[in-house]
Amino acid sequence: MTRRLRVGMVGYSFMGAAHSQAWRTAPRFFDLRLAPELTALAGRDASRAQDAAGKLGWGSVETDWRRLIERDDIDLIDICSPGNTHAEIAIAALEAGKHVLCEKPLANTVEEAEKMTAVAAEAAAHGVYSMCGFTYRRTPALALAKRMVEEGRLGTIRHVRAQYLQDWLSDADAPLTWRLDKAKSGSGSLGDIGAHSIDAAQWITGAGITGVSALMETFVKERPVGGDFVGLGGHGGMDGPRGPVTVDDAAIFTARFNGNGDGGPIGIFEATRFALGRKNAMRLELNGTLGSLAFDFEDMNVLSFYDAASGPDAGFRRIIVTEPSHPYVGNWWPTGHGLGYEHGFTHQVVDLVAAIAHGQQPAPSFSDALQVQKVLAAVEASAAADSRWQNV
Repeated sequence: MTRRLRVGMVGYSFMGAAHSQAWRTAPRFFDLRLAPELTALAGRDASRAQDAAGKLGWGSVETDWRRLIERDDIDLIDICSPGNTHAEIAIAALEAGKHVLCEKPLANTVEEAEKMTAVAAEAAAHGVYSMCGFTYRRTPALALAKRMVEEGRLGTIRHVRAQYLQDWLSDADAPLTWRLDKAKSGSGSLGDIGAHSIDAAQWITGAGITGVSALMETFVKERPVGGDFVGLGGHGGMDGPRGPVTVDDAAIFTARFNGNGDGGPIGIFEATRFALGRKNAMRLELNGTLGSLAFDFEDMNVLSFYDAASGPDAGFRRIIVTEPSHPYVGNWWPTGHGLGYEHGFTHQVVDLVAAIAHGQQPAPSFSDALQVQKVLAAVEASAAADSRWQNV
Protein backbone atom coordinates (compact mmCIF):
# COMPACT_ATOMS: atom_id res chain seq x y z
CA MET A 1 0.00 0.00 0.00
CA THR A 2 1.65 3.20 -1.17
CA ARG A 3 -1.05 5.89 -1.11
CA ARG A 4 -3.95 6.74 1.15
CA LEU A 5 -7.64 6.69 0.23
CA ARG A 6 -9.29 8.97 2.78
CA VAL A 7 -12.96 8.15 3.25
CA GLY A 8 -15.85 10.26 4.48
CA MET A 9 -19.06 8.36 5.26
CA VAL A 10 -22.62 9.70 5.47
CA GLY A 11 -24.80 7.71 7.88
CA TYR A 12 -23.88 5.32 10.70
CA SER A 13 -26.75 2.88 11.24
CA PHE A 14 -27.05 -0.65 9.80
CA MET A 15 -25.28 0.02 6.49
CA GLY A 16 -22.86 2.45 8.05
CA ALA A 17 -21.71 -0.20 10.51
CA ALA A 18 -21.31 -2.78 7.75
CA HIS A 19 -19.35 -0.38 5.56
CA SER A 20 -17.16 0.73 8.47
CA GLN A 21 -16.11 -2.82 9.23
CA ALA A 22 -15.33 -3.36 5.56
CA TRP A 23 -13.11 -0.28 5.31
CA ARG A 24 -11.23 -1.40 8.44
CA THR A 25 -10.91 -5.05 7.43
CA ALA A 26 -10.10 -4.99 3.70
CA PRO A 27 -6.45 -3.88 3.94
CA ARG A 28 -5.76 -6.46 6.66
CA PHE A 29 -6.69 -9.45 4.48
CA PHE A 30 -6.09 -8.18 0.94
CA ASP A 31 -3.08 -6.46 -0.62
CA LEU A 32 -4.37 -3.05 -1.71
CA ARG A 33 -2.48 -0.39 -3.65
CA LEU A 34 -4.38 2.29 -1.74
CA ALA A 35 -4.66 2.34 2.06
CA PRO A 36 -8.21 3.21 3.22
CA GLU A 37 -8.46 5.64 6.11
CA LEU A 38 -11.70 6.21 8.04
CA THR A 39 -11.29 9.97 8.07
CA ALA A 40 -14.70 11.42 8.93
CA LEU A 41 -18.28 10.39 9.66
CA ALA A 42 -21.29 12.62 9.03
CA GLY A 43 -24.56 12.45 11.00
CA ARG A 44 -27.18 15.05 11.89
CA ASP A 45 -27.16 14.27 15.63
CA ALA A 46 -23.74 15.32 16.95
CA SER A 47 -23.87 13.18 20.08
CA ARG A 48 -25.01 10.01 18.30
CA ALA A 49 -22.57 10.58 15.46
CA GLN A 50 -19.71 11.03 17.92
CA ASP A 51 -20.64 7.81 19.70
CA ALA A 52 -20.85 5.96 16.38
CA ALA A 53 -17.52 7.36 15.22
CA GLY A 54 -15.81 6.11 18.36
CA LYS A 55 -17.42 2.70 18.11
CA LEU A 56 -16.84 2.24 14.39
CA GLY A 57 -13.36 3.73 14.18
CA TRP A 58 -13.81 7.09 12.42
CA GLY A 59 -11.32 9.88 13.06
CA SER A 60 -13.66 12.86 13.18
CA VAL A 61 -17.32 13.89 12.95
CA GLU A 62 -19.34 16.35 10.89
CA THR A 63 -23.02 17.16 11.38
CA ASP A 64 -23.54 18.20 7.74
CA TRP A 65 -22.52 16.00 4.83
CA ARG A 66 -21.56 19.12 2.88
CA ARG A 67 -18.60 19.60 5.20
CA LEU A 68 -17.24 16.22 4.10
CA ILE A 69 -17.27 17.36 0.50
CA GLU A 70 -15.57 20.66 1.38
CA ARG A 71 -12.72 18.94 3.21
CA ASP A 72 -9.40 18.58 1.38
CA ASP A 73 -8.46 15.53 3.44
CA ILE A 74 -11.24 13.33 2.00
CA ASP A 75 -10.94 11.48 -1.31
CA LEU A 76 -14.11 9.35 -1.35
CA ILE A 77 -17.67 9.78 -0.09
CA ASP A 78 -19.47 6.64 1.10
CA ILE A 79 -23.25 7.21 1.11
CA CYS A 80 -25.13 5.07 3.65
CA SER A 81 -28.11 7.37 4.22
CA PRO A 82 -31.74 6.92 3.05
CA GLY A 83 -32.52 6.87 -0.66
CA ASN A 84 -33.96 10.37 -0.85
CA THR A 85 -30.50 11.79 -0.03
CA HIS A 86 -28.46 9.80 -2.55
CA ALA A 87 -28.76 12.01 -5.62
CA GLU A 88 -27.88 15.32 -3.96
CA ILE A 89 -24.90 13.92 -2.05
CA ALA A 90 -23.49 11.84 -4.92
CA ILE A 91 -23.76 14.61 -7.49
CA ALA A 92 -22.14 17.18 -5.19
CA ALA A 93 -19.32 14.79 -4.31
CA LEU A 94 -18.56 13.83 -7.92
CA GLU A 95 -18.63 17.44 -9.06
CA ALA A 96 -16.16 18.23 -6.25
CA GLY A 97 -13.79 15.57 -7.61
CA LYS A 98 -14.41 12.91 -4.97
CA HIS A 99 -15.01 9.23 -5.70
CA VAL A 100 -18.38 7.88 -4.56
CA LEU A 101 -19.69 4.61 -3.16
CA CYS A 102 -23.49 4.80 -2.96
CA GLU A 103 -25.76 2.27 -1.33
CA LYS A 104 -28.55 0.70 -3.36
CA PRO A 105 -30.99 1.39 -4.82
CA LEU A 106 -29.15 4.21 -6.54
CA ALA A 107 -31.98 6.74 -6.11
CA ASN A 108 -35.69 7.03 -5.45
CA THR A 109 -36.65 7.76 -9.07
CA VAL A 110 -35.39 7.06 -12.57
CA GLU A 111 -34.96 10.80 -13.13
CA GLU A 112 -32.63 11.11 -10.14
CA ALA A 113 -30.70 8.03 -11.22
CA GLU A 114 -30.30 9.41 -14.75
CA LYS A 115 -28.86 12.66 -13.41
CA MET A 116 -26.47 10.75 -11.17
CA THR A 117 -25.38 8.54 -14.05
CA ALA A 118 -24.72 11.51 -16.34
CA VAL A 119 -22.61 13.25 -13.69
CA ALA A 120 -20.77 9.98 -12.97
CA ALA A 121 -19.89 9.55 -16.64
CA GLU A 122 -18.49 13.07 -16.81
CA ALA A 123 -16.50 12.54 -13.61
CA ALA A 124 -15.10 9.20 -14.83
CA ALA A 125 -13.70 10.96 -17.89
CA HIS A 126 -11.56 12.93 -15.42
CA GLY A 127 -10.51 9.94 -13.30
CA VAL A 128 -13.19 10.28 -10.60
CA TYR A 129 -15.12 7.04 -10.15
CA SER A 130 -18.40 5.89 -8.65
CA MET A 131 -19.98 2.55 -7.74
CA CYS A 132 -23.34 1.35 -6.41
CA GLY A 133 -23.35 -1.05 -3.46
CA PHE A 134 -24.98 -4.24 -4.69
CA THR A 135 -22.91 -6.37 -2.31
CA TYR A 136 -24.44 -9.75 -3.14
CA ARG A 137 -22.26 -9.72 -6.25
CA ARG A 138 -19.38 -10.23 -3.82
CA THR A 139 -20.78 -13.38 -2.19
CA PRO A 140 -18.28 -16.07 -3.26
CA ALA A 141 -20.99 -18.58 -4.21
CA LEU A 142 -22.77 -16.08 -6.47
CA ALA A 143 -19.46 -14.94 -7.95
CA LEU A 144 -18.73 -18.60 -8.69
CA ALA A 145 -22.17 -18.90 -10.32
CA LYS A 146 -21.29 -15.95 -12.55
CA ARG A 147 -18.03 -17.66 -13.54
CA MET A 148 -19.79 -20.94 -14.35
CA VAL A 149 -22.37 -19.17 -16.53
CA GLU A 150 -19.59 -17.37 -18.39
CA GLU A 151 -17.82 -20.70 -18.90
CA GLY A 152 -20.95 -22.06 -20.59
CA ARG A 153 -21.66 -24.68 -17.93
CA LEU A 154 -25.40 -23.96 -18.11
CA GLY A 155 -25.65 -23.58 -21.87
CA THR A 156 -28.41 -21.22 -22.95
CA ILE A 157 -30.31 -19.92 -19.92
CA ARG A 158 -34.07 -20.40 -20.17
CA HIS A 159 -35.43 -19.65 -16.71
CA VAL A 160 -34.53 -17.26 -13.90
CA ARG A 161 -36.19 -17.66 -10.48
CA ALA A 162 -35.42 -15.05 -7.85
CA GLN A 163 -36.83 -14.65 -4.36
CA TYR A 164 -35.88 -12.42 -1.47
CA LEU A 165 -37.80 -13.47 1.61
CA GLN A 166 -37.73 -11.86 5.06
CA ASP A 167 -40.21 -11.73 7.95
CA TRP A 168 -39.12 -8.77 10.09
CA LEU A 169 -42.24 -6.72 9.28
CA SER A 170 -44.78 -9.50 9.78
CA ASP A 171 -45.74 -8.09 13.20
CA ALA A 172 -48.43 -5.50 12.47
CA ASP A 173 -47.29 -3.52 15.53
CA ALA A 174 -43.69 -3.18 14.43
CA PRO A 175 -42.89 0.57 14.43
CA LEU A 176 -43.12 2.89 11.47
CA THR A 177 -39.56 3.65 10.30
CA TRP A 178 -38.13 5.59 7.35
CA ARG A 179 -38.05 2.38 5.31
CA LEU A 180 -41.86 2.47 5.29
CA ASP A 181 -42.06 6.06 4.09
CA LYS A 182 -42.01 6.31 0.29
CA ALA A 183 -40.71 9.88 0.38
CA LYS A 184 -37.54 8.66 2.08
CA SER A 185 -37.10 5.08 0.81
CA GLY A 186 -38.61 5.25 -2.68
CA SER A 187 -40.32 1.88 -2.30
CA GLY A 188 -40.63 -0.96 0.20
CA SER A 189 -39.64 -4.58 -0.26
CA LEU A 190 -39.28 -3.96 -4.00
CA GLY A 191 -36.45 -1.44 -3.73
CA ASP A 192 -35.01 -2.52 -0.40
CA ILE A 193 -34.47 -6.20 -1.17
CA GLY A 194 -35.97 -6.86 -4.61
CA ALA A 195 -33.34 -4.55 -6.13
CA HIS A 196 -30.64 -7.02 -5.02
CA SER A 197 -32.39 -9.87 -6.84
CA ILE A 198 -32.79 -7.81 -9.99
CA ASP A 199 -29.13 -6.81 -10.03
CA ALA A 200 -27.87 -10.32 -9.26
CA ALA A 201 -30.06 -11.91 -11.94
CA GLN A 202 -28.97 -9.46 -14.63
CA TRP A 203 -25.31 -9.62 -13.60
CA ILE A 204 -25.03 -13.41 -13.48
CA THR A 205 -26.96 -14.03 -16.70
CA GLY A 206 -25.37 -11.13 -18.55
CA ALA A 207 -28.87 -10.25 -19.81
CA GLY A 208 -31.03 -7.23 -19.08
CA ILE A 209 -34.70 -7.26 -18.12
CA THR A 210 -36.75 -5.80 -20.98
CA GLY A 211 -40.31 -6.03 -19.65
CA VAL A 212 -42.37 -6.96 -16.57
CA SER A 213 -45.86 -7.74 -15.33
CA ALA A 214 -46.24 -7.05 -11.62
CA LEU A 215 -48.41 -7.21 -8.52
CA MET A 216 -47.67 -5.31 -5.30
CA GLU A 217 -49.41 -5.33 -1.93
CA THR A 218 -49.28 -3.44 1.38
CA PHE A 219 -50.66 -5.81 4.01
CA VAL A 220 -50.42 -3.46 7.00
CA LYS A 221 -51.64 0.00 6.09
CA GLU A 222 -50.77 1.76 9.37
CA ARG A 223 -48.14 1.22 12.06
CA PRO A 224 -47.24 2.67 15.46
CA VAL A 225 -45.19 5.82 15.20
CA GLY A 226 -41.71 5.24 16.54
CA GLY A 227 -38.31 3.91 15.54
CA ASP A 228 -36.37 6.38 13.42
CA PHE A 229 -39.39 7.75 11.56
CA VAL A 230 -39.34 11.55 11.35
CA GLY A 231 -42.38 13.67 10.65
CA LEU A 232 -45.27 12.36 12.76
CA GLY A 233 -43.75 12.99 16.19
CA GLY A 234 -44.03 10.97 19.39
CA HIS A 235 -43.14 7.37 20.14
CA GLY A 236 -46.50 5.65 20.11
CA GLY A 237 -46.75 1.95 20.90
CA MET A 238 -49.58 -0.47 20.23
CA ASP A 239 -52.14 1.92 21.75
CA GLY A 240 -50.45 5.15 20.63
CA PRO A 241 -50.61 7.12 17.39
CA ARG A 242 -50.26 5.26 14.13
CA GLY A 243 -49.04 6.55 10.79
CA PRO A 244 -49.58 5.42 7.18
CA VAL A 245 -47.35 2.90 5.48
CA THR A 246 -46.74 4.33 2.01
CA VAL A 247 -44.65 1.55 0.46
CA ASP A 248 -45.20 -2.03 -0.61
CA ASP A 249 -44.89 -4.93 1.81
CA ALA A 250 -44.53 -7.46 -1.01
CA ALA A 251 -43.94 -7.43 -4.75
CA ILE A 252 -44.03 -10.19 -7.36
CA PHE A 253 -43.43 -9.92 -11.08
CA THR A 254 -42.72 -11.92 -14.18
CA ALA A 255 -40.01 -10.71 -16.53
CA ARG A 256 -38.45 -11.21 -19.91
CA PHE A 257 -34.73 -10.76 -20.47
CA ASN A 258 -32.92 -9.87 -23.67
CA GLY A 259 -30.95 -12.79 -24.99
CA ASN A 260 -29.48 -14.87 -27.69
CA GLY A 261 -31.75 -14.14 -30.62
CA ASP A 262 -34.39 -16.56 -29.30
CA GLY A 263 -36.22 -14.12 -27.03
CA GLY A 264 -33.97 -14.54 -24.02
CA PRO A 265 -34.75 -16.09 -20.62
CA ILE A 266 -38.01 -15.59 -18.78
CA GLY A 267 -38.03 -14.90 -15.06
CA ILE A 268 -40.15 -14.70 -11.95
CA PHE A 269 -39.28 -12.50 -8.98
CA GLU A 270 -40.66 -12.21 -5.45
CA ALA A 271 -39.72 -9.81 -2.66
CA THR A 272 -41.44 -9.75 0.71
CA ARG A 273 -40.82 -8.87 4.32
CA PHE A 274 -43.81 -11.00 5.43
CA ALA A 275 -42.53 -14.55 4.85
CA LEU A 276 -42.66 -15.94 8.38
CA GLY A 277 -39.65 -18.09 9.18
CA ARG A 278 -37.50 -16.60 6.41
CA LYS A 279 -34.85 -14.29 7.78
CA ASN A 280 -32.68 -13.39 4.78
CA ALA A 281 -33.52 -15.92 2.07
CA MET A 282 -32.06 -14.26 -0.99
CA ARG A 283 -32.54 -17.09 -3.49
CA LEU A 284 -31.61 -17.41 -7.14
CA GLU A 285 -32.04 -20.34 -9.51
CA LEU A 286 -31.04 -20.52 -13.17
CA ASN A 287 -32.10 -23.29 -15.56
CA GLY A 288 -30.26 -23.69 -18.84
CA THR A 289 -29.98 -26.17 -21.68
CA LEU A 290 -26.97 -27.92 -20.10
CA GLY A 291 -27.58 -27.52 -16.38
CA SER A 292 -28.94 -25.52 -13.46
CA LEU A 293 -27.60 -23.49 -10.55
CA ALA A 294 -29.37 -22.72 -7.27
CA PHE A 295 -28.36 -20.47 -4.36
CA ASP A 296 -29.89 -19.47 -1.02
CA PHE A 297 -28.15 -16.86 1.12
CA GLU A 298 -29.35 -18.57 4.29
CA ASP A 299 -26.85 -21.29 3.26
CA MET A 300 -24.49 -18.80 1.69
CA ASN A 301 -21.36 -20.93 1.41
CA VAL A 302 -23.11 -23.48 -0.81
CA LEU A 303 -23.90 -23.41 -4.53
CA SER A 304 -26.05 -26.23 -5.93
CA PHE A 305 -25.24 -27.36 -9.47
CA TYR A 306 -27.02 -29.81 -11.75
CA ASP A 307 -25.06 -31.00 -14.78
CA ALA A 308 -27.40 -32.53 -17.36
CA ALA A 309 -24.52 -34.54 -18.80
CA SER A 310 -24.32 -36.49 -15.52
CA GLY A 311 -27.70 -38.10 -16.20
CA PRO A 312 -31.05 -37.78 -14.42
CA ASP A 313 -30.00 -39.96 -11.47
CA ALA A 314 -27.16 -37.63 -10.51
CA GLY A 315 -29.34 -34.78 -9.22
CA PHE A 316 -28.00 -31.53 -7.85
CA ARG A 317 -24.59 -31.59 -6.19
CA ARG A 318 -23.52 -29.24 -3.42
CA ILE A 319 -20.43 -27.17 -4.07
CA ILE A 320 -19.00 -26.00 -0.75
CA VAL A 321 -17.61 -22.61 -1.78
CA THR A 322 -14.65 -22.43 0.59
CA GLU A 323 -11.78 -23.45 -1.70
CA PRO A 324 -8.88 -21.05 -2.38
CA SER A 325 -9.73 -21.28 -6.08
CA HIS A 326 -13.20 -19.84 -5.47
CA PRO A 327 -13.72 -16.06 -5.81
CA TYR A 328 -12.33 -14.04 -2.88
CA VAL A 329 -11.97 -17.10 -0.61
CA GLY A 330 -8.19 -17.54 -0.87
CA ASN A 331 -7.59 -14.44 1.28
CA TRP A 332 -9.56 -15.78 4.21
CA TRP A 333 -9.67 -19.04 6.18
CA PRO A 334 -8.66 -22.66 5.53
CA THR A 335 -10.92 -24.79 3.33
CA GLY A 336 -14.28 -25.54 4.94
CA HIS A 337 -14.34 -22.46 7.19
CA GLY A 338 -17.22 -20.46 5.78
CA LEU A 339 -17.65 -16.73 5.34
CA GLY A 340 -20.52 -14.50 6.49
CA TYR A 341 -22.69 -11.55 5.50
CA GLU A 342 -20.05 -8.97 6.38
CA HIS A 343 -17.48 -10.37 3.97
CA GLY A 344 -19.45 -9.15 0.96
CA PHE A 345 -18.88 -5.57 2.10
CA THR A 346 -15.16 -6.22 2.53
CA HIS A 347 -14.98 -7.64 -0.99
CA GLN A 348 -16.83 -4.57 -2.23
CA VAL A 349 -14.16 -2.32 -0.73
CA VAL A 350 -11.43 -4.50 -2.25
CA ASP A 351 -12.90 -4.28 -5.74
CA LEU A 352 -13.63 -0.55 -5.48
CA VAL A 353 -10.15 0.32 -4.20
CA ALA A 354 -8.49 -1.84 -6.86
CA ALA A 355 -10.49 -0.16 -9.62
CA ILE A 356 -9.64 3.33 -8.38
CA ALA A 357 -5.96 2.42 -8.02
CA HIS A 358 -5.86 1.15 -11.61
CA GLY A 359 -7.84 4.05 -13.02
CA GLN A 360 -10.71 1.79 -14.07
CA GLN A 361 -14.49 2.06 -13.77
CA PRO A 362 -15.65 -0.12 -10.85
CA ALA A 363 -18.72 -2.32 -11.15
CA PRO A 364 -21.60 -2.06 -10.68
CA SER A 365 -21.44 1.42 -12.16
CA PHE A 366 -24.13 4.04 -11.77
CA SER A 367 -25.19 3.05 -15.29
CA ASP A 368 -25.70 -0.55 -14.12
CA ALA A 369 -27.69 0.72 -11.14
CA LEU A 370 -29.78 2.94 -13.43
CA GLN A 371 -30.89 -0.18 -15.30
CA VAL A 372 -32.07 -1.67 -11.98
CA GLN A 373 -33.87 1.60 -11.21
CA LYS A 374 -35.70 1.38 -14.54
CA VAL A 375 -36.85 -2.15 -13.71
CA LEU A 376 -38.11 -0.98 -10.30
CA ALA A 377 -40.06 1.81 -11.98
CA ALA A 378 -41.53 -0.57 -14.56
CA VAL A 379 -42.66 -2.95 -11.79
CA GLU A 380 -44.43 -0.12 -9.96
CA ALA A 381 -46.04 1.10 -13.18
CA SER A 382 -47.28 -2.39 -14.06
CA ALA A 383 -48.69 -2.99 -10.58
CA ALA A 384 -50.51 0.35 -10.71
CA ALA A 385 -52.04 -0.65 -14.08
CA ASP A 386 -53.55 -3.98 -12.96
CA SER A 387 -50.42 -5.97 -13.88
CA ARG A 388 -50.38 -4.72 -17.48
CA TRP A 389 -47.14 -5.56 -19.29
CA GLN A 390 -44.63 -2.74 -18.96
CA ASN A 391 -41.53 -2.38 -21.11
CA VAL A 392 -38.33 -1.34 -19.35
